[in-house]
Amino acid sequence: MKFATWNVNGIRARAAQVQEWIEREQPDVICLQELKAELTQVPEVVQRTEYHAFWHCCKGSPSYTHPHFDRESRVVTADLGDIVVASMYVPNGGKDYPAKIGFMRQVIEWAGELIRGGRELLIAGDLNIARAEIDVHPRERKATKVGQRPEERALFQELLDTGLTDVGRAMDPDNAGLFTWWAPWRELRARNIGWRLDYMLASPSLFARTRTCVVQAAVGSSDHAPVLLEAS
Repeated sequence: MKFATWNVNGIRARAAQVQEWIEREQPDVICLQELKAELTQVPEVVQRTEYHAFWHCCKGSPSYTHPHFDRESRVVTADLGDIVVASMYVPNGGKDYPAKIGFMRQVIEWAGELIRGGRELLIAGDLNIARAEIDVHPRERKATKVGQRPEERALFQELLDTGLTDVGRAMDPDNAGLFTWWAPWRELRARNIGWRLDYMLASPSLFARTRTCVVQAAVGSSDHAPVLLEAS
């Protein structure tokens, strides 16, 4: 299977790019974040008839739900039988840092319950935390910045400790240029001065079946890049 995640930073602005990307990559599961649109505003070209879809308010199959703690449409989960896939957009924390910390704590509790209950889990999306120093370009590193603070990274580690693997880093452990987000100024993307904020976190069985996990840094005009995971 091929799983894909992309913070498109506006589905209307990126509709043609998303359409072309879907047609080229043909992922089995697509997780999109930061749509900035109501259902009636989602362009028809990305409402694909070959996919079961959930745009926050539609009925669909398989079973789509929200975790109990998600009050801002930040998480959509799909139960695919053997695996639960969660498309997730963690709060940035710049305006309400305590809310971000609280959200992460609830994600940790929720993920732990699923995994302890014997479910396979894939969390795919923009987690708004650079997991380690290597995940931020040296010019951007600052321990007091939201997204790099020690308590955020400690919570990220707690999430992994529930039984999840950061697949992108596990597949490319020494790549100091593995970024998924670049501030949209001073040609930072072209110079690859960025942060890694978008992840595929997989439970053991799925990780064992993973073949590749790549960042498509050249795709699209969003400030985030898509991440694709392929598994047997």
